[in-house]
Amino acid sequence: MGVELIHKCPVCDSELIVQRLKCTKCNTVIENEFFFDKFMTMNKEELKFIAIFLKCRGSIKDVEKVLGISYPTVRNKLDKIAKKLEPDAITSNKKDSSDNSTDVLKILKELEDGIIDFSTALKEIK
Repeated sequence: MGVELIHKCPVCDSELIVQRLKCTKCNTVIENEFFFDKFMTMNKEELKFIAIFLKCRGSIKDVEKVLGISYPTVRNKLDKIAKKLEPDAITSNKKDSSDNSTDVLKILKELEDGIIDFSTALKEIK
């Protein structure tokens, strides 16, 4: 029937566009630059995960059971897919989260080195 649609260039890994569509019945041809829907850029594993997530009605616990993977693994897969769908929104949230983690690690290091005491560390983390 045809070849599975690819969305990345096999040579340089850049995004591809579709330039020609053809009707299977009347052979009408439409030429233009057609771009891929975000879901069309998902690989088979990601699409399978999305289908399972939807079948589980968004319950991460149920996805854990179905796939036999841990909660953090489910969250990581969700985050990667969400980033593909809305890269700007997820990136900015991740940056904030990463900054907070770095701050906490810095505070814990200061506590460990005796630069600050426990109550000060607790206040700064909160």
